[in-house]
Amino acid sequence: MSTLYIRLLPKAEAERLDELDQLGCAYALVSDGGTIQSEGASRLSDMRAVIAQSERVTLLLAASDVTLLRIRVPPLSPARLRAALPNMLEEKLMSDPAECVIVAGVTADGLRTVAVVQRSWLERLVQFFTGLGARHLSALPAQLCVPYQPGVVSVVILEHAADLELVIRLNEQEGIGIAVLPDQAESALQDTLQTLCAVVPLAPMALYLTPSSVPTCQSLLDDGQNERITLFPDNWLRWVTTARGVTLNLMNGLGVAGGSGLNWRPWRWTIGLAVIVLLVNVTVLNVDWLRMKREASVLQGSMIRTYKAAYPNETAIIDPVVQIRQKIAAGRRASGQAAPDDFTSLLAAFSDAWNSVMQGGPSLLIASIEYHDRGLLIKLKPDAQPPLDQIKAALAQRQLSLSQQNAGVWQIRSNK
Repeated sequence: MSTLYIRLLPKAEAERLDELDQLGCAYALVSDGGTIQSEGASRLSDMRAVIAQSERVTLLLAASDVTLLRIRVPPLSPARLRAALPNMLEEKLMSDPAECVIVAGVTADGLRTVAVVQRSWLERLVQFFTGLGARHLSALPAQLCVPYQPGVVSVVILEHAADLELVIRLNEQEGIGIAVLPDQAESALQDTLQTLCAVVPLAPMALYLTPSSVPTCQSLLDDGQNERITLFPDNWLRWVTTARGVTLNLMNGLGVAGGSGLNWRPWRWTIGLAVIVLLVNVTVLNVDWLRMKREASVLQGSMIRTYKAAYPNETAIIDPVVQIRQKIAAGRRASGQAAPDDFTSLLAAFSDAWNSVMQGGPSLLIASIEYHDRGLLIKLKPDAQPPLDQIKAALAQRQLSLSQQNAGVWQIRSNK
């Protein structure tokens, strides 16, 4: 798994271009262990492949596009806090809160850190990067991704063509971004240092800038004898290390943060094959069901024709199999032949089975015998304990079955 970090240019720079994919941005592809696999700068249109292949995409929004505020808020549930924040920040914002995405961060020293970004810009970024195949998209304020040292203001100078941008982290929870538009390209760095000293007049500063600009900046500092500023070469490792600890994700304000979703891409062929197998099985089952239904209809029609041929005067035919059995039993009774489930046939077979097991023993164990619903109900006396298993075996030899209705009551039926 890998995470792609993209440091975006300010929104004003993107608005100068006709298409967002022409925007040039610095990026770094980082493994889960924190190792930087590749880094560089490229137009977004040329990063389509690496964006689609990355497990996560983290956008570092330009510090000048994100406003960080420190406010005191009452103890509220997350849902109520989201609803109350626009009203609480209305006097502190120059734009309508409804046009902004507002996300609350952690509480420190009794104050809550709140990040504000223009909603239309963030939605445009989400739509654009999702279209490039990005998943698990998150957006962090760039000023909170600058390395922080207690008591020291951390500053990064980012170069954007002829313009420069100051990313300033004032303390652990606060930071700002300032775009510097120098009068001449030759004096860009000097103008930036003057702006920086005006913004941070007293505190010591750790200044990060591109390695190629360190000697020039060092000479300017030596001329000015400014001992408050310590120079460091900027690199992606510092950005990534700090960004991994930032919890203030601006995508939460849009409800599209995707930090824990399942990546279906590796499973797409397996899922496709499973869907095909399921469709084939459903189709085969339906075809088989239709075939069996046709066979059942043919068989039912054949039985009805056979029944009509045997009994042409019958008009109501509901179940020909049951009805023909009833006709056969009625014919046997009419000819004097007892049916297997007649009272006399059942009683004779039961008596024969009983006597074979009890060996002519006590028949007084039986309290009563009733004939009901083509079966015998044998009621035993309360103290009777006949050998049930042996009697069942004897009855089975005579095509009879025994089932217990309740304690001391047997039901005898014919199996024929």
